[in-house]
Amino acid sequence: MGKRTGWREIRDELLAEPGAAEAYEAARIAFELGRSTREMREARNWTQAQLAAAGMTQPAVARFGAGGTVPTIPVLERLARALGTELVVRFAEPRSSD
Repeated sequence: MGKRTGWREIRDELLAEPGAAEAYEAARIAFELGRSTREMREARNWTQAQLAAAGMTQPAVARFGAGGTVPTIPVLERLARALGTELVVRFAEPRSSD
């Protein structure tokens, strides 16, 4: 590794490692799913335990809300139903990385 001048260069070096880009993308998806669910839960003034009634434990809701896990499609469907929303899964064109 040579001299680095900024975060982008560090990020680019790290993402060039084998498997790093895929792991980064999985972490990004987990974070976005968790954030979205947490925001909906909080907008309803629900506790984690109240949302857990959808078929999860409170610790599992906490981990998911923090972006620590990627749930299965059936779990996402149960969460959507519990929140009174619809789960929408789609394919989209890639976004630019910068």
